[in-house]
This record gives sequence, structure tokens and C-alpha cells, in this order.
Amino acid sequence: MIRLRGQLVCVSDTERAAVQAHVADHVALTRAEPGCLSFEIAETDDPFVFEVMESFRDRAAFDAHQARTRESAWFAATRGILRDFRIEEIGD
Repeated sequence: MIRLRGQLVCVSDTERAAVQAHVADHVALTRAEPGCLSFEIAETDDPFVFEVMESFRDRAAFDAHQARTRESAWFAATRGILRDFRIEEIGD
């Protein structure tokens, strides 16, 4: 299993608005991907910080997610936002 945890850190209202405008579609598309076990992007007490938690069955599913995301409206709108993520591989 691959697990990613971390934060999206916005520095402006424009970045925050980009997350809010695209997050619902991004979450729905990701949850529908083969191998996605869980996927959450949640607001925190800081309106400019979003908590990201995701897990995928294996490296292949995670890599496919990353490839799809790079071609998505989500990534086009949020590519400049700071991502502070930790990725860990659990099990075999």
C-alpha cells in the first residue's frame, strides 16, 4: 500500500479559491480510480491550509493516479500551490 499525507498550503485568496473550485471533482475522480483505497482533502483551522490524506493499493495504482492528475484541470489550476507531502510504502 502507498500512503500520502500532507498539506496544500495556499498563500493567497486566489490559490484558496482554485482549490475550492476544483476539489470536489478532483476527489470524485480520484476515488473512482482503480486501486484508490481512500482520498480526502479537508479544510483545516487555517483557511489557507488543506489536509491531504490518500492511500492506494500499490505503487502501480499510485503512479497511475499521479499521471492522471498531471493532466487534470485540478493540476492546471493548483500547480503553483505549495505541496508538503510525505509518501510511505507499507507492506510488500
